[in-house]
Amino acid sequence: MADRGLDLEPSLNALNSLILGRPVAVVVAFLAVTAFLMGGIGMIQTVEDQSDAFSEDIDAQEALDAVNEEFGATFGDDEESTQLLQDSQNTLSKPALLRSLDVIKRTNERAELRLTDATGPATIIAQEIDPTAESYAAQRRAISRASDTELKTAVRQSADRPGFQALVSEDFNRRSASASASITVLTHSFPPQGDNLQEVQLGVKEIADRSDGDIRVFGLGITNSETANVIGDSLGIVMPAVLGLILLFLIVAYRDPFDLILGLVALLLSLLWTFGFIGYAGIPFDQNMISVPILLLAVGIDFGIHIVNRYREEKGRGFDVREAMTITNSQLAVAFLIVTVTTVFGFGANLTSNFEPTRNFAIVASVGIIFTFLIFSFFLPSAKIIADRNRKRFNIPSFGSSPLATEESILGRALPAVASVSKRAPVTLLLIFLVVSGGAAAYGAGVDRSFEQEDFLPPEDLPDYIENLPEPFAPSEYTAAGSINFIEDNFAAGNDDQITMYIEGPFTRDSALESVYRTTKEPPDTYLTTGNRAETTSIITVIQSYADRDPEFAALVARNDRDGNGVPDRNLEQIYDALEASPAGDRADEYLTDDRRAIRVEFAVESDASQGEITADSREYTEDFRYTATATGTIVVFQAVTDLIFQSAFQSLFLAIGLTGVFLIGVYWLLDRKPLLGVVNVLPILVTVAVLLATMRVLGLSLNAVTATILSITVGVGVAYSVHMTHRFIDEYTGGASTDKSLRITLQGTGGALVGSMLTTSIGTGALVLAISPILGQFGLLMAVSVFYSFVTAIVVFPSAAYVWARYDQGRSFRDWLWEQTNSTPQFASHED
Repeated sequence: MADRGLDLEPSLNALNSLILGRPVAVVVAFLAVTAFLMGGIGMIQTVEDQSDAFSEDIDAQEALDAVNEEFGATFGDDEESTQLLQDSQNTLSKPALLRSLDVIKRTNERAELRLTDATGPATIIAQEIDPTAESYAAQRRAISRASDTELKTAVRQSADRPGFQALVSEDFNRRSASASASITVLTHSFPPQGDNLQEVQLGVKEIADRSDGDIRVFGLGITNSETANVIGDSLGIVMPAVLGLILLFLIVAYRDPFDLILGLVALLLSLLWTFGFIGYAGIPFDQNMISVPILLLAVGIDFGIHIVNRYREEKGRGFDVREAMTITNSQLAVAFLIVTVTTVFGFGANLTSNFEPTRNFAIVASVGIIFTFLIFSFFLPSAKIIADRNRKRFNIPSFGSSPLATEESILGRALPAVASVSKRAPVTLLLIFLVVSGGAAAYGAGVDRSFEQEDFLPPEDLPDYIENLPEPFAPSEYTAAGSINFIEDNFAAGNDDQITMYIEGPFTRDSALESVYRTTKEPPDTYLTTGNRAETTSIITVIQSYADRDPEFAALVARNDRDGNGVPDRNLEQIYDALEASPAGDRADEYLTDDRRAIRVEFAVESDASQGEITADSREYTEDFRYTATATGTIVVFQAVTDLIFQSAFQSLFLAIGLTGVFLIGVYWLLDRKPLLGVVNVLPILVTVAVLLATMRVLGLSLNAVTATILSITVGVGVAYSVHMTHRFIDEYTGGASTDKSLRITLQGTGGALVGSMLTTSIGTGALVLAISPILGQFGLLMAVSVFYSFVTAIVVFPSAAYVWARYDQGRSFRDWLWEQTNSTPQFASHED
């Protein structure tokens, strides 16, 4: 007798006897565990600044951190400062300056806001008018009493002060003493380990909001507060929409209020268990985590519909409650276990990611899927038995008790028709599927990739449907993205179109500055140039700028500039000493370290050049410098993160496919001694992933910090569709049915359940497009598309693969088998109806 594989029937019978024989005890045990895990929900903490987690341990970020530590900042981007961003027709006019000083003065009067210093155009101009005006009230009086002529003169003189022009917009006009925007930096003092920056900046914002509306407040505390708020606001908008849509489709799928309630309770328990685990495990809840409950609902819906649908099939054959559920559990237990393991592989593959948020997502999603499996495999069948027994006892009528797709229904007739098409030319169809998916994968490999701080922030302008939501769904006020855009649009110092070159010297050597100056000639094509020299800001430009304003210092530079190009090439220590003792000393600290062993040079780059091109040019350009040079800055850091995101996405994808394929081949060999069924099972999901990648590129969607997980998640969620098809098919096939009949039963019974699962899951996950954060909206759209593709490939690709496999399984030689597949319609001598 042929080896039929591992016989699980005795073990399944024993398990069913244990679970279904004591349904009340099972339900009570699950409710007790739920009560315990709910205690962890209150321990959940949200992440405030998620973007930093993606740049940890990256060389370019470490270099940028070193630059920020060793050099003075251009203007307050440290963690203890607040920026007042003023936007008006002329922020250097008397009324605008007075409004700025009013905000500073009122902030200073509130002790809890811990103001220690304020630097902005208003304070600098006021002290230019009256050098003795040290208090903010005195500075306000100085500006208030100045005539228009005195004020314009003070502005022109202030323009020569160190740092002034970094605080006014690029359209600053010295002659008319005007600028359309300005920045004032407020510095706060905090006790050791102080953590109330948010409260301080929100307090400053409260003051600024009362100042005629032309001053906005920006800082790390504001950004962190909004990052935390967007999580709660997104959940508050998305979850009701998801639950509403899911409820609508579950009503159609179940068509019975009791089954509907049981399914919803099981879904609720899955969420409660998972959120409780997050709290007890101390895993922070960030924007990546918002997709977890959606994914759990997707898998839970799939399990629930399959259980109820299969149970109804068995009830329709005349079995009683216990017998019908026993058969259902026996037939679905293995499929559910396979789906759970493969889904864990898909989600867990993200543990290889370089990013902690992605690894946390992998842990929580994997644990959540295991919880979902336990609840729907044990709790739901037990609760269903209790409910149906009581319905029978109290003579409560049944409602929609038939499966989703019956022979009489349109769906029941349409789905099996796919097998008829596949039967005519299965090999040809498979070759077409492989060619199409190969082309899609090649095209999709060029999908865009990106990483930006704004990915984690709500957009500057929220859609109207979000803005007009009533309480309690109305979103918080969001200003961070607008402030970032305001700085980038108006200030050179806030512009991301630059590269920081960190160069290690020593820079006291006579030729040090000259060698740097020579290297700025003929820079890469992505760098901005004047003539044939790169546009830079460095200690060299600070020296030249101050020499233009101070004749004595200019003479000192000239005496030590042997070739007359404006760059001193001897006695550099004397030059530095004189510069640091001058009004330009603070500016010099921004580009020269205290030990004079390193400098930073800022290179302006082409705004229309890609991040990748600029980074590649910059890394190559470092080789041209005489001293050790490291390219860094926002562009380089974000490109490094982007490269890692792309690498991690495909690394996780290949791992998920590899683990899933090996597992399925092993399972089908162990259970049925038919390992090639594992390949048949994986084929539809390979087509899905390839077409999904191509779709992303067509739609212009990129792989970013959140959507990078979509490929491995597609494997995890999508493989469930082909697993259910394969498992049902092999059950019928090994039971003696022909291939035709096995596929017809599979497409009609399991296929019908998959339709309900696909509709609820794709619509439910697609509701993420309503999230405030665009990055979550993209993820939701891709999830909906991937679920739909997974269903289509399971229904369309699987039958062709099953026909080809069945012919091979009937023992023909490979040559005869291949000849018959390519030259005739297959006839199945064995496994007749």
